[in-house]
Amino acid sequence: MSQITLIKNANVFAPRSLGRCDVLVAGERVAKIDQNIDLPDYLGQTVDADGAWLMPGLVDSLVHISGGGGEGGFASRTPELDVRDAVSSGVTTVVGALGTDAITRTLNELFGKAKALEAQGITCFIQTGSYQVPVNTLTGSVRSDVMLVDNIIGVGELAISDHRSSHPSRDELIRIAADARVAGLLSGKGGVVSVHVGDGPGRLSPLFDAVENSEIPVTQFYPTHMNRNDALLAHGVRFVRAGGFIDFTTSTTPEILATGELRASRALRMAQEQGASIDQMTFSSDAQGSLTNFCEQGELRDIEVGSIASLFDEFRRAVQDEGIELSQALQVVTLNPARALGLKRKGQIVTGRDADLILVDPDRFQITHVMARGRWQMVDHQLRVARVSV
Repeated sequence: MSQITLIKNANVFAPRSLGRCDVLVAGERVAKIDQNIDLPDYLGQTVDADGAWLMPGLVDSLVHISGGGGEGGFASRTPELDVRDAVSSGVTTVVGALGTDAITRTLNELFGKAKALEAQGITCFIQTGSYQVPVNTLTGSVRSDVMLVDNIIGVGELAISDHRSSHPSRDELIRIAADARVAGLLSGKGGVVSVHVGDGPGRLSPLFDAVENSEIPVTQFYPTHMNRNDALLAHGVRFVRAGGFIDFTTSTTPEILATGELRASRALRMAQEQGASIDQMTFSSDAQGSLTNFCEQGELRDIEVGSIASLFDEFRRAVQDEGIELSQALQVVTLNPARALGLKRKGQIVTGRDADLILVDPDRFQITHVMARGRWQMVDHQLRVARVSV
């Protein structure tokens, strides 16, 4: 029998504000949203939100779920994602990717870790490929990976304008995007190419060049790390004006900020002020990735590990410190990344969509409850993450 839960008296942000509502969950989906819903005790559980904010679970579009790093040698390899960190941070959907290291980190590991996270209760998609070109794949091609592997939704994290990239040519970028796009059309997936952008002087020029010299729409590329510096942010605003999505990285360090990187929340505000639509901007954590600080000569100064908790932290900072309206800031970590990647059942509280929900204490601006696919994974700050039976 499907699990039924009624959440009453919640201030619902879907992410648009719906006011005080009741939300009925049946199985893994939202079944009804209304002012007054009654549920007999014998049919399911009722939770009184008592005015707390009910929001969609966060969608994190870039997480190195199987670990990353390595730019400081083998000892700098980072650990894989712990599902408890995701749940306690309100993240109910993650997109896993490889990064710099696609030799000792493999797509097989990425696939296996994604299936483990699914078994533990959250939703996990993955990208085929890594920083490098030619694209590493599971089945032999980008098209067959996206079409035949259920949880592969696109390509990533392909690197440009970075000393660690393969410096792909315009034709290579066009071919990769075309293969991902066609496979996405045929399989009903986004087929998006998620692009790591370094601090090289080329910035987004390779993507603009590829779009201008092909029939590939700008939305087929999804560049991240756009808050590295003011100059890259300006390129990002131009990309948004052309119709694309851009992503800001929430994980950072004081040392990296001192080099000119902007906090994601500040970059969001600045981009808005420069005319970029908030509907086309997103945050991701880059969790478990290495936060590298290179000097001008390309030598590594220091390295730390990205945190998935930074996603909610920067959402909160966008509201409290940057004065961005709550529902607008919320869409940057829910609806917008779901739209950018073609995740049709994620990022909104809508009848028929997945019941990925978080309750937030409005006084402390803290997450108290987390529901993923219709099941409570955290209640009153206490984790209930599913244990996988052997």
